[in-house]
Amino acid sequence: MGAGIAEVFARNGIAVVGIEQSADWLERGRDHLRSSTERAVSRGKLTPESQQEILGRILLTTDTAALADVDLVVEAVPERLELKQQVFGGLDEVCRPDTVLATNTSSLPVTRIATGSRHPGRVLGMHFFNPATVLKLVEVVSTEHTDAGLADDVASLASRLGKVPVVVGDRAGFVANALLFGYLNQAIKVAESGRAGYDEIDAAMTAGAGFPMGPFALLDLIGLDTALEILVTMHADTGDDRHEPAVSLRELVEAGRLGRKTGQGFFPYENPGSGRRVDQADTVGEPEQDRDEIVETLLYPHLVDALRMRDSGYAAATDIDNAMKFGCGYPKGPFELIEEIGANRVLASER
Repeated sequence: MGAGIAEVFARNGIAVVGIEQSADWLERGRDHLRSSTERAVSRGKLTPESQQEILGRILLTTDTAALADVDLVVEAVPERLELKQQVFGGLDEVCRPDTVLATNTSSLPVTRIATGSRHPGRVLGMHFFNPATVLKLVEVVSTEHTDAGLADDVASLASRLGKVPVVVGDRAGFVANALLFGYLNQAIKVAESGRAGYDEIDAAMTAGAGFPMGPFALLDLIGLDTALEILVTMHADTGDDRHEPAVSLRELVEAGRLGRKTGQGFFPYENPGSGRRVDQADTVGEPEQDRDEIVETLLYPHLVDALRMRDSGYAAATDIDNAMKFGCGYPKGPFELIEEIGANRVLASER
């Protein structure tokens, strides 16, 4: 993720310092940058000269002293609160007092991360979506302590990077993950109930709802351990049953079946890291009635969550639509879907 973020800045003419904890990890980051830009060259999206210019803007090092004169830091270490707080405390020792300190956390409270710094007013969230070079959404998250105007300045920077910024307050899951993971978790619980299988649910949500991926294929892509961490954080914050991790999700993580990266999750894959399924059920002939029931069971509560988020004042309908389209690849945002289906019909699903 860090390499992808570094590439985004460098592609837009901004000099970048990339910090890693060891020489081995540094080389992995360098390899990632090289392979990513080489793919872009092979597809005609970059010239060889542009590739070299991009790579030349990125200084990779294990020495945090190289951050002494940067204007912005984007932290992208693993999703562990204590680790992030430790990183921010360390940044105070090497960065200027006016350096903006951003966390790329996807679900942890930015306010609590900021307690690791002596300058909480300069701390905010800048949440890129993976892959950062492809997905356009950036959630800019301010806390009660963030300096006035700073979130808007960072949103302007995100726009300069070719991203679509959504500025929100500090709340578990922010916009995209708060909506997405309630839906994904519910899909697992529907499968646990025996009402439909993984392939059947995936087919219903792609063919019936128009989503780019079914929930189980998406969970395997995200990583089941990552999904579990996000749901645990969100459930602790909201207490909402929709965020209480499904039993089978916990069981798969405990068994080491984490999705594509381990070669097995909800589905088996040919090799760890491969997106090629070993087997795939043919769901073309499934009855349309069953498909419609699955879509209503999963999509309508998902849309109700979006309505509640808007009505709470946390985010505007346009921002929610942008978050789901540019962060999750939805062809239409929740409120565009609600307009098509009808709000009364969607709300009736809750009765």
